[in-house]
Amino acid sequence: MSSIRYSVIVPAFRENGNIRPLVSRIFGALSQVNSPVNPNEVEVIIVDDNSRDGSVETVDTLRREGYNVRIIVRTTERGLSSAVVRGFQEAQGDSMLCMDADLQHPPEYVPSMLASMSRTKQFALGTRYAKGVEIDEGWPLYRRVISSGARMLALPLTAASDPMSGFFGIRRETFLKARNLNSDGFKIALDLLVKCNIPSDAIAEVPFSFGVRAEGESKLTGKVMIRYLEQLGELYWYRFSGLIIFLSILLFVLFVLLARAFLGAYGGLEGKAQSKY
Repeated sequence: MSSIRYSVIVPAFRENGNIRPLVSRIFGALSQVNSPVNPNEVEVIIVDDNSRDGSVETVDTLRREGYNVRIIVRTTERGLSSAVVRGFQEAQGDSMLCMDADLQHPPEYVPSMLASMSRTKQFALGTRYAKGVEIDEGWPLYRRVISSGARMLALPLTAASDPMSGFFGIRRETFLKARNLNSDGFKIALDLLVKCNIPSDAIAEVPFSFGVRAEGESKLTGKVMIRYLEQLGELYWYRFSGLIIFLSILLFVLFVLLARAFLGAYGGLEGKAQSKY
């Protein structure tokens, strides 16, 4: 039987410069005296989209140094959401955590994020919008505006305070309930929150301070934002399709009744007009 209880999934593309500090800081935090999670029960999985930037060699070196980390190189698939799903499918742990490779999600929060999941708390969400949490001053203003706007658009879909967060965890049994996940979507956490039908009382929110990218380039582009809007449309239909169909039928029936009433009234007036002659 595997001794691994927790899995940390890191989707990556050309993030070699961040892999060593990320992995060493994760296990450094887990090895602290006050860590609620045993580092020997944790694995880190890098899901790399065929970067060919030395990431494989870096992971091999880290493994030789004793870190429980492995890398999955995908050659026929691309995309953040599908990489996360692949990592969850390959994970050995029952509590699975997703985080970015760029160190904007501080590895020091990993122990508390992992420990926050349980049979009653099926989803852990690192939130940037809790009281007292500050976003790094180096984060550009336009990124803050985009993040806030995207969050507001998603609020009707879930009670989570930060559904746009890429720092989240989910229990295996809940992940396995998901159907029709959008592998092309921009925000897999939002997709899981909606399609696993996770109630607000099953979400453990962990406040964290969002950092700035350490190495490499941001993956946020206009194309990615368009994909997010497409994902929102799909999720709104998924969540509210029954209501939308019901309202459409109701409006049609009302239209028919009003049309009949109007035509009936018009016919009555026309009949009276003809009777005068």
